[in-house]
Amino acid sequence: MQTTQYLAEVIQELNRTVDLIADEEAEKLVNGILEAEKIFVAGAGRSGFMSKSFAMRMMHMGLDAYVVGETITPNLEKDDILIIGSGSGETKTLVSMAEKAKRLGATVALVTIFPESTIGQLADITVKLPGSPKDQSDSGYNTIQPMGSLFEQTLLLFYDAIILRCMEKKGLDSDTMFKRHANLE
Repeated sequence: MQTTQYLAEVIQELNRTVDLIADEEAEKLVNGILEAEKIFVAGAGRSGFMSKSFAMRMMHMGLDAYVVGETITPNLEKDDILIIGSGSGETKTLVSMAEKAKRLGATVALVTIFPESTIGQLADITVKLPGSPKDQSDSGYNTIQPMGSLFEQTLLLFYDAIILRCMEKKGLDSDTMFKRHANLE
């Protein structure tokens, strides 16, 4: 198969994921973000990269958003939300973060393949995305892509859709957001 044929198949896979995501779950996440004082995001590996891009866009919207583990991240408090992107919902460091956030009284949200996971059981808001975990065990979803690629790609696009919905609810446009874009380059 040619590279462009692989690309076409990846895009078809991503297209099929849309109908498998519950709007009600997504709307709960949007509302949780807009009601929070501060927003914290976390993820491991490639899911962590997707979470960082999500935090950046929230900052562009003027929201108080942070990536857990960065040196400028403040303390999490009860009126805050922690959003974890984890295909398995079982990554030990992320489980620990979710447990601590719950102890502090913050809202915990999980975007995952497995809502019944350890983090899913701790979460106040859970959004199920289709995809296969890294080990390609039975998730009920087939993909030609290696490991967790489909989940990670869907996570990025889902986070971008969450941004668009938040922009709509806040009455923001791209020009307003661009004013917050880095300008020191």
